[in-house]
Amino acid sequence: MLSIEQIINEPEIVRQKLVDRGEDPPIEEMIELDARRRALVHEGDELRAKRNEVSRGIGQSGGKPSPEQIAEMRSVGDRIKVIETEQEEIQQELHDLLIVLPNLPKDTVPVGPDEDSNVIVREGPPPGERDFDVEPNWDFADRTGIFDLAAGAKMSGARFYVLKGKGAALQRALSDWMLDVHTREHGYIEIAPPFMVRSETMTASGNLPKFADELFHDEEDDLWLIPTSEVALNYLHSGEIIEPGALPLKYVAHTPCFRRERTAAGRDTRGIKRVHQFEKVEMFQFVDPDQSGGVLDGMVDDAIDLCERLGLPWRLLALATGDISFQSAQTYDLEVWSPGIEEWLEVSSLSNCTDFQARRSNTRFRPEEGAGTGFVHSLNGSGLALPRMVIAILENYQQADGTVSIPEVLRPYTGFDSIG
Repeated sequence: MLSIEQIINEPEIVRQKLVDRGEDPPIEEMIELDARRRALVHEGDELRAKRNEVSRGIGQSGGKPSPEQIAEMRSVGDRIKVIETEQEEIQQELHDLLIVLPNLPKDTVPVGPDEDSNVIVREGPPPGERDFDVEPNWDFADRTGIFDLAAGAKMSGARFYVLKGKGAALQRALSDWMLDVHTREHGYIEIAPPFMVRSETMTASGNLPKFADELFHDEEDDLWLIPTSEVALNYLHSGEIIEPGALPLKYVAHTPCFRRERTAAGRDTRGIKRVHQFEKVEMFQFVDPDQSGGVLDGMVDDAIDLCERLGLPWRLLALATGDISFQSAQTYDLEVWSPGIEEWLEVSSLSNCTDFQARRSNTRFRPEEGAGTGFVHSLNGSGLALPRMVIAILENYQQADGTVSIPEVLRPYTGFDSIG
């Protein structure tokens, strides 16, 4: 959530940054509401002070209040109640306006309305030349039987799938290997969170209320299936003050992710690229605000490290203001090349959310003993998304004879060297 103080102190800067994101922010309305709230607070404080002064005077005189004093204090009390009610109503109005506004993009974020304004900032080794046509992953999977789209659709409907045999083993190997690298070498603590969370947890991450239609919800128990483990990890320290010396807190989780993915039918929905349920390894950090810029660069390196160990062609994009996620102030997308479908696939979206999520979850830190508290910065990034990594391996490691060779780093985890 944005800071109302920043909106009041820097209204034009906030307005322009939100306009860059495609928003039409009600800046004047929020400033007016806050001014009314402050006036009511001032009036209420004066009335309480007056009431206390009269009470002290009566107590010091040892007498009883006169009928006039009783009537006056009753009137003051009634007005205080009215003020408190009006304050609550204005606070709710202000909250309702703030809760649907996205985070402010950092100055370094490319300005543009959509993905066409994204900028390639780093590239790995280019895709290699091939002297044979690479079979698209869905045709290879159908021929070898490693995943079954028809069975998934029969069980659950369109955009569900079943991994079978070596397909299931490959995905499990990827997740186990990624978790081992992140925990043993990159310094993350593994977390196994719930896959269903309460509304306040979903709101704290920035998914509610704006994106309710994109999520799966059980109304009876008011529980939401997580679209990513970022939602749960962000709420780990809600309402807490993280003590000096504890930051950064680095977490990693492997969970299923559930999304409605309301996109038109077509090429994007073939195979397992865009589905309602998929698995992902997620990195998440709580950090000191002074460190978050450098931490984002480090998380990008952690994600790229996995792609390089797997020998996959990759590139890194800085997302434009109109393409970064709702809660993000800065986002990089890591993509890998998939030669069968001739497409760059996003396998990680890495974001610095600054204090946007911490304000919603009330997650604070104390920089040193005896100091006041501030809101932490939160960062997240896939490390990595599993179905698209399966696709990339099936197509990049495909051989001329129609088999797929398993990357060397995964073979201790799969127990086999090839598929097909």
